[in-house]
This record gives sequence, C-alpha cells and structure tokens, in this order.
Amino acid sequence: MKARVEAELPFYFGPGRELFGFYHPAAAVTGTAVLLCAPFGVEQIRCHRLYRQLAHALAETGLPVLRFDYYGTGDSGGETKDFDWVRCMADVVTAASELRNRHGGGRVLAFGTRLGANAALAAAQAARLDGVVAWDAIADGSALVRQYDSMQEALKVDLNRFEYARPDMDVSSQWPGFVRGDHLRDQLHALRLLDPGITSAWLASALPDEASLLPERYHQRRVSVDVSPRWDDVDCLEMAILSHPLIDAAKRHLKEMA
Repeated sequence: MKARVEAELPFYFGPGRELFGFYHPAAAVTGTAVLLCAPFGVEQIRCHRLYRQLAHALAETGLPVLRFDYYGTGDSGGETKDFDWVRCMADVVTAASELRNRHGGGRVLAFGTRLGANAALAAAQAARLDGVVAWDAIADGSALVRQYDSMQEALKVDLNRFEYARPDMDVSSQWPGFVRGDHLRDQLHALRLLDPGITSAWLASALPDEASLLPERYHQRRVSVDVSPRWDDVDCLEMAILSHPLIDAAKRHLKEMA
C-alpha cells in the first residue's frame, strides 16, 4: 500500500542562508532525489500549488524533493529587481548540493517549468544533475521578452483590473506584476535553449506559446501533455495551473530516470 507523505520542512540555506526552500522527505528513500526549479514572476505564482502537489506525489513514491525560491524571488532574500540569470543558475547548483546533503548523496534529478527548466538545463553540469524533465522550456528568449512587454502594456489599459486606464504610466522596469532589473531584460534577450547532453524529457503543452516552441531537433523527444496554461494570455495571470496530466507525466518520467 502506498504511504502518504505530507511532511514539509521549511528552512533557509545557502552560504548566507539567503535561499528559502521546502524539503519533502520520502517514506522510503530510493537513492534518488528531485529538485523542483520554479519559473519566474507571475508564472511561479501560477505554478505554486502544482509544484507542491508534484512534490507530495514524488515523495509518496520514494523520491525526496526540494522546492526552493531563487534569490530575489518568493521568500528568499533580495528584492525582485535583484533577480539575475547568472545568480539563478548558481542558486540551482546550491540547491542541488543542499538536496544531495539532505538525502544522503546519490542521484539528483530536476524538474523545471519555463525559465525554471532553462535554469536546470543550463546548470546541469555544475549541479551534477543526472536528468532533467523540462516543461515548456524557453526556446527563444527574445520572444519571451516581447511576450512580457506585451502583457505589461495590456495591463496599463485593463479595465477589468483597474478603475481607469493608465496608458501614460511608465512601466518600462516592470513585467506582469513584478519590478525587474534592466540587466535581466538583456540576459533573457540572449537566452537560448541548452541541451546539457544528459537524460532529459521535454514536456510540451497542448498549445505552446511562441517563446516555448521547441526547435525541430527536439521533436523526437517532445512529449505532448494535455494542459493549456496560456502563458501569453493576460487574462490568465491570476489563474493557478492545476493539471493532473502534467503531474502524472512529470512523475512518470522522473521515476523512469530514477
């Protein structure tokens, strides 16, 4: 009979204890653990409950899990404007090391969504990851920047959220709901999809947006999942993503890699 595990251990970690995470111990440790790499900004909020559900589901099958916030996001240290792509990848390395220490060594896999997938893939070698499951990874950073800009412009005249339009408001340093640094814009403009050459699975939503359209060379490894998060739709900014097909697909591929 499958044990039900719902324990969550909140803690701070990292050289300055500036990163916040939740550790989900497994009922029976299998020698493999999973690192959950969140997306950025409003996408992280939309995926929060899904990540928690996935963490519980994995822990129940014997895979301990660490989900965490990058520096400048969530409950970790720093302000949103401090979020930096280079630091983000370094945080993945730090989190993987923390997870490895907590579950006693062994293999570490990662699951990431959107920029979280890119961070896991880009940091895979330094973090010594043994496999990555990527959901709607960003294939074109410039397309993502255009998408965020377009959504922010739409919010300026959104009468469903505000009493009056604000077309002249300066939001040049904001993306939907969050202040961001100019350096991040430049970093994401240059972002391209990296294949670290390790075991990987590429999950794709039924209706991918322009930023996450996988290049043709990935099509043989592409796994379509019946979920439509509508990343580029400003009307969905407050909609939490709850998807059993996505959780099942991620869990299945991670178990196969374990």
